[in-house]
Amino acid sequence: MSLAGKRFVGELNSFLDRNIEVITVQGRKFSGKLIGFDPSNLNLCLADAKGDDGESFIRLIIRGDVVAEIALKEAPFDLRGLAERLERVFPNMVKIYEDAGVIMVMDRIRVTPQGVEGTGPMVDRVKRVFEQFLLEKSAEKVG
Repeated sequence: MSLAGKRFVGELNSFLDRNIEVITVQGRKFSGKLIGFDPSNLNLCLADAKGDDGESFIRLIIRGDVVAEIALKEAPFDLRGLAERLERVFPNMVKIYEDAGVIMVMDRIRVTPQGVEGTGPMVDRVKRVFEQFLLEKSAEKVG
């Protein structure tokens, strides 16, 4: 896959578990939480979706060949910003995998927008950095 293709998939990964709006080539609009996609054909799976006609769907699969636009309705998680913050606390021990939406600290602690996973004494320290980062980002939104 080309660098541009990898960046595109990485960007679409940042849309996962976020509210999006999809406009089809027929002009129909659907909004819901993106819970999955196939990068090879852009098929999308939305949860708790609504159509522009008011119809609700628990799950909605939209074929990639009918997708005209995908719009993110909320700011994506700043994975790179969090990685930089963690790098200050854990120098040379942080790896970011943007295409997967994951930060690894010391090759054992996994950090995603959903939280911190891992074992060992440093997990609590990583969690504190993560929680402080979230607090600062939410304060920026309000202010």
